[in-house]
Amino acid sequence: MSISETVRRNHEKLFPNHVSTLKITDPEFIEVFDNFAFDEVLSYGNLDDRTRLMVILAALIAMQTLSEYKVMLRGALSVGVTPVEVKEIVYQAVRYCGIASVFDFIHATNEILESSGVKLPLEGQSTTSPATRLEKGLALQKAIFGEMIDHMNNEAPENQMHFNRYLSGSCFGDYYTRMGLDIRTRELLTFAMILSLGGCEPQLKGHIQGNVNVGNEKVTLL
Repeated sequence: MSISETVRRNHEKLFPNHVSTLKITDPEFIEVFDNFAFDEVLSYGNLDDRTRLMVILAALIAMQTLSEYKVMLRGALSVGVTPVEVKEIVYQAVRYCGIASVFDFIHATNEILESSGVKLPLEGQSTTSPATRLEKGLALQKAIFGEMIDHMNNEAPENQMHFNRYLSGSCFGDYYTRMGLDIRTRELLTFAMILSLGGCEPQLKGHIQGNVNVGNEKVTLL
């Protein structure tokens, strides 16, 4: 078996001038893996390189794979994912994976960006304030998911309504309303995170519908 020219081209695009240590210690494995991951897999679907790498970063955070995240973050920057976009992916992951799971990824992201010559902090992307976050978040939530949000709020027991307010005010008001990523991309990233977390199938179904509502077609989700 040999590594295809397509693999070499894609690998160089993501990781310019990188020499793999595994290619030296585990050459047979690398031939099998690279031909699959960097040729066969990339031949399917309609995701451009930037979107594909953003989805991968979101999934790696959810799966808690910090070492691979660092590798793929450099690949993402190589194909044009911007520092702002990277930061927005990490920030949004806090709402779906939790700060305890994302904390190390925030610091790793800062280290890699700074080592790449990016000056931190980046320009702020927030569009809401403490006074407007709930109203704007709820409006955006309804724009994505429709009447089901009113039904969910109307049917919630009083002692559980704070969860609904958290969802509207924090998840959507604090994060989805931010600049740096459009709503279509944010919803795709949320889908990738929830799918990668596992055990969240009811919520995943809701976000499949949300993705369809914002224009992400079935082939994109597949």
